Amino acid sequence: MREYNFDGLVGPSHNYSGLSAGNLASSTHGGQIANPRGAALEGLAKMRLVRNLGIGQAVLPPHPRPSLATLRRLGFGGSDEQVIARAAEKEPLLLRLCSSASAMWTANAATVAPSCDTQDGRLHLVPANLQQMFHRAIEAETTRAVLAAIFADQGRFAVHAPLPGGGQFADEGAANHTRLEVPGRPAVHLFAWGRRAFGDGPAPRRFPARQTLEASTALSRLLALDPTNALLVQQHPDGIDAGGFHTDVLAVGSGPVLLLHELAFTHTETLLATLREKLGNALRIVVAKTAELPAADAIAAYPFNSQLLTLPDGSMVILAPEESRENAMARAYLERVVAEDNPVTRVIYVDLRQSMRNGGGPACLRQRIPLTDEQTRALSARVLLDEALEKDLAAWIELHYRDRLAPADLADPALARETMTALDELTRILRLGSVYDFQRSPG
Repeated sequence: MREYNFDGLVGPSHNYSGLSAGNLASSTHGGQIANPRGAALEGLAKMRLVRNLGIGQAVLPPHPRPSLATLRRLGFGGSDEQVIARAAEKEPLLLRLCSSASAMWTANAATVAPSCDTQDGRLHLVPANLQQMFHRAIEAETTRAVLAAIFADQGRFAVHAPLPGGGQFADEGAANHTRLEVPGRPAVHLFAWGRRAFGDGPAPRRFPARQTLEASTALSRLLALDPTNALLVQQHPDGIDAGGFHTDVLAVGSGPVLLLHELAFTHTETLLATLREKLGNALRIVVAKTAELPAADAIAAYPFNSQLLTLPDGSMVILAPEESRENAMARAYLERVVAEDNPVTRVIYVDLRQSMRNGGGPACLRQRIPLTDEQTRALSARVLLDEALEKDLAAWIELHYRDRLAPADLADPALARETMTALDELTRILRLGSVYDFQRSPG
């Protein structure tokens, strides 16, 4: 079994519209000028770094933006150009929502359980419905089509439909899911939730809790896990109100290591005791207290939104955003992690400022998918990153992406045409087939 990090390619419409309530970086940078080409190349450079460490790396494609299909469903008719012009005139916020490149953060694309954990021996994937935010809820259909194209062998893979319903089953994907494992024991899956859809309980007061308990419970069933190894844990309301809208903003775990802020979950001591009981002394946990790392610093610098990666020799590294090096408290916490008795040997800092300004760090940009060698050979697309694919993607980005994009530029119908041309070519590079709605529609 080898873990692959499926990173989302940043889309051509990458911009700063400040659409995500509770995401402080997104709100702070709303209205600024973005560089889609620079953002896409930043992301590709991170993928190259991970691959060069000897770790499995793969890619997921952007989504078509603006989503003309969504705008048409909302009553804007005519040609593509007319749809955009009418939306820009009558509903400019709606146009910005339908133009978001947020699918780049593939930690929200799905929740995954590897075949070694499931009761039927298949890899299971559940695309997230992302119901809490409109600009993200429109991703689910395309995400499912892309995953179904890549993981097409139904004997080895099960790509489920997103959870049904509205906010009662709001699902944010792997950003609220953590898998922990030590040798000789079954893996434990943490499914984090922020609110109850049916019933009362502690809830944040400032920002929305995006994931429901009911969604997390349904995911644990769909992923065909042993219920005794699926733990349902509540995000701390104070952590959400501080800006920790997803678990991966205040906690990160992989294999035998769990790093977390004390405001990541409620009843932290009870949770950690349960994890130690299930996983034993091989589990290494490093908690950041507020006095050591205030929540505001954790949110600003994103040390927990790092990638915790296992190298071929079994040691681990933390891939952290440059902001974590620049913040003294975040850097000190990460240095403490390396100094303690655990497999983490070093921290590598990466510059992802284009993504970070919208509130997405290294962990947001990737979906962990453990695959056996047999499953890897069964993938139905060219998505595993090697030198040839990286070269093709870099050339594709340089050819098709703008280096400057303001929210007002989303009204330019040429941007939509450029994006469709680019994505049509990308599906050929990745051998995905016709996964986009514009490829399946007449004309």
